[in-house]
Amino acid sequence: MGRRLVSLLAVGLLLTIAGVGCSTKKKGVGATGGVGGLGSEESLANAGSLEKYQAGLPASEGGPLKDVHFGYDSFDLDESARQTLRENGDWLKDHPNAKVEIEGHCDERGTVEYNLALGAKRARAVKDYLVTLGTSADRLTTISYGEELPLCRDHDESCWQRNRRAHFVVLAE
Repeated sequence: MGRRLVSLLAVGLLLTIAGVGCSTKKKGVGATGGVGGLGSEESLANAGSLEKYQAGLPASEGGPLKDVHFGYDSFDLDESARQTLRENGDWLKDHPNAKVEIEGHCDERGTVEYNLALGAKRARAVKDYLVTLGTSADRLTTISYGEELPLCRDHDESCWQRNRRAHFVVLAE
């Protein structure tokens, strides 16, 4: 098996183990191929990157909350990221029952382990900033996918920039 496949399987196994015994259920790919067993593309619209990957769909940048992008080897929030987070924070204020998962993603450069750690730092930086804007921390969860679920697979800076992101998945509204 290739290094990336083994890493992706390891991430999936960790996510499965982490989900055992949780009091709330996350949307999952059901036997019919859709989230929660619904089997429709509409039901996958707000699915996380892993669920889309498992269903054979590419990761996306869509949803009511906009992705935040990062510089190379950084988890610092620049002014553009803070502005996007202020807009996302306004949406969260307008949807007080929404629960959101923040996914940390990286480009392909660096080791799998390093990128998982960097993705976690990116997701945490975003969560922390949203909390300073007034969003309750218990409405936000974080997860890192590192380099394993890219939006773009080209080997150039414009593609890498798209992959260095925090992506938002609305789990409940």
